[in-house]
Amino acid sequence: MLSRALKQVLSRTSLPASRKAIACNVGGISVLPSRLPTGRNMSKAANSTISNPTMFCRQCEQTQDHIACRAVGICGKSPETSTMQDVLMHTVKSLSLWAVAAREAGASADEMKKANSWTLSSVFSTLTNVNFDESRIEEYVKEGMAIKRDLEEMVRAKGGIAPDGDVARLDLSKMGTDELEDFGYTVSIPELQKAMGNDDCFSLVEIATYGAKGACAYAAHCRQLGYMEEDVMSGIHHVFAKVASSDQDMEGLLVNALHVGELNGKILEMLDTAHAASFGAPEPSKVKVTATAGKCILISGHDLLDLEKLLKQTEGTGVNVYTHGEMLPAHSYPGLKKYHHLVGNYGTAWQNQKFEFALFPGPVVVTTNCILEPRRKYKDRLYSVNEVGVAGVKHIKNGDYSEVIEQAQSCKGFPRTIEPAEYLTVGFNHRAVLPLAGEVINAVQNGHISRIFLIGGCDGSQFDRNYFTELAEELPDDTLILTLGCAKNRFIHSERLLGQTLANGMPRILDMGQCNDSYSAIVVASELAKALNCTVNDLPLSLCLSHLEQKAAAVLLTLLQMGLKNIRLGPSLPAYITPNVLDVLVQNYNIMPTGDVQGDIKMMMEGK
Repeated sequence: MLSRALKQVLSRTSLPASRKAIACNVGGISVLPSRLPTGRNMSKAANSTISNPTMFCRQCEQTQDHIACRAVGICGKSPETSTMQDVLMHTVKSLSLWAVAAREAGASADEMKKANSWTLSSVFSTLTNVNFDESRIEEYVKEGMAIKRDLEEMVRAKGGIAPDGDVARLDLSKMGTDELEDFGYTVSIPELQKAMGNDDCFSLVEIATYGAKGACAYAAHCRQLGYMEEDVMSGIHHVFAKVASSDQDMEGLLVNALHVGELNGKILEMLDTAHAASFGAPEPSKVKVTATAGKCILISGHDLLDLEKLLKQTEGTGVNVYTHGEMLPAHSYPGLKKYHHLVGNYGTAWQNQKFEFALFPGPVVVTTNCILEPRRKYKDRLYSVNEVGVAGVKHIKNGDYSEVIEQAQSCKGFPRTIEPAEYLTVGFNHRAVLPLAGEVINAVQNGHISRIFLIGGCDGSQFDRNYFTELAEELPDDTLILTLGCAKNRFIHSERLLGQTLANGMPRILDMGQCNDSYSAIVVASELAKALNCTVNDLPLSLCLSHLEQKAAAVLLTLLQMGLKNIRLGPSLPAYITPNVLDVLVQNYNIMPTGDVQGDIKMMMEGK
C-alpha cells in the first residue's frame, strides 16, 4: 500500500496530462522487479541491517546479497576506492550548485565548458566497472575543487546569488588522501539516508543519482565526438544540485527523477546523430568472429572515436585490430570498416574478459566500461583510456597508441587463420530497419511474424541471466527478435538461432547495436506505431530487458517516458528501491519480473 505522503504528492504533481502518468512512476525509474519478494532487502539496509561497514555501495544490480557491497565490491572495487567515489560524487553536487548559480548569473556556454567536461568525466568514472584507481579518483576531486572556486568567483563577479548550505561551502582542497577517505564515510549512502530521514524520498534521490550517472556516461560519449548541448549540461547540473539537499521534498524529487529521463532521451538522440555524422550511417554488415593470422590488438568498451584513432595509427604496421564486447557494432560503420586491418570481433561480453583477455595473443585496450581487476597473466598487456582506470595498469593519454602498437609487434599474435571462417551480422540501426517497416508490417498482417521481441540490455555473471538465452531459443520460430547492448551475447552465438530467417526471408535476429544505440529501438517502435496508427503499447511488441548498471537505469527511464507498459526486467531488483516507490511503478506501468520462460512466453504472445 502506498504511503499517504507519496499518494498526496502524486495527486498534486503539476505536470501536463501526458507527463503526469510518468511522474507517477518516476519513483521506479531503475526498478528491476525480480523473483525476490518485493521489498525484502530494501530501504532498511542502509540503516538497520549493517553495522559499521567498510564501504557501502548498492548502485548496481549485482550488489552483494541484494543489500549492498560492504567489505569489497562484487565488481572488485576496494573500500578505499568506493569511499573516494563517495567523496567525488559529493564534490559533483557541490560544483553543480555553483554551476546552476553561474548560469543564473548569466554565464555563457563557453564559460561553462570546463565545468561541463569535468562533470561528465568525474561522474562517468564512478560508474560500475569503470575506474578502480583511487589516485585517479582523488585527482578528479582536486580538479573539481579548483573548478568550483572558479565558478564561485564567476558568480560573485557577475553579481549572482551564491548558493547556501554545507554542500555549497564544501572545501576539500587541503585534504590529503587519508583525510578524504575519512570524510567519505560522512557522505556515504547510510549517512545521507539518515540525514534525509525519509526512505521514499531517499530512494528517489538514489534513482535520480544513478540515472544521471548513466546519462553522463552517454553524454561523455557525445563529447568525445564534439557534440554537446548547453541545455543538456544545465539540466544535468540541476539534477545533481537537487539531490544535494536533504529536504524531504517528495514532489520535487519526483520531478527531478523524471528530468533525468528527459535529458537521457535528448542525449541518446544526440549520440545517434554524432555516430552517424562521424563514421557514416550504420549498415547491415558481416563480422568475422574467427582468427586471422598475424599480430593483433584487442579493443573493448564503447568509444568509437578511440577505435578510429587506433585504426589510423595501426594502418600499415602489419597489426590487425579486433573488437570486443560492445565494440562489435563498430563493424557496421562505413568510416570504420573501410580499414581492412579491422579484421573481426573476438570474445563475448565484459564478464568473460578474465578468460578471454588472458587467451588473446596481443595487448588489450579498454576505452570505457566495463573493465575488471585484471589477472596477472595479462595485466602487463592491458591499457586503459579516458575515464577508465585500474591501479598498476598503463593509462593512455592524448590518444597515442604507439606503446600498444610496439607491444603488439613483440607479441606472438594469432599463428594461423581459422577456416572455415564464422560470421555474425550487425548494423540494424533504425536507418536500416525503417526502410523495412512496410515489409515488417505486411509480414505481421500476413501472419509471417507472430510477434516482435526486444531482448537486450546489460549482461552479467549471474546464472539467472541464462533466462535471456532460454527466452530467445524457446520463442516461436515466426517471431522477430530485436536486440542491443551486451546482453545480446546471451543468444547471438546460439547454434539454435544462427542463420535463422523468417518466412519472408528477413533475418530473424536484428542486432541494433550497443546500449549506446538504444535510440534506434525508440525510433523503430515510434515509427511502427505511426504507420499502424496506434500507440506503442498496441504494437505486437514485447520488451524483456536485462539490467546491470547505471546506463541501464537511464535507458529504462527514457523508455518509460514513451509510456511503455508490460516491460519485463531482470534478473533482480536494485536494493535502493523502497516498496512504496516500487508500487508506484508497478501500478502505473505494469512492469513485471522475469519469471518462468515458458510462462512468460505464453503471456507475451498474448500481449500481456
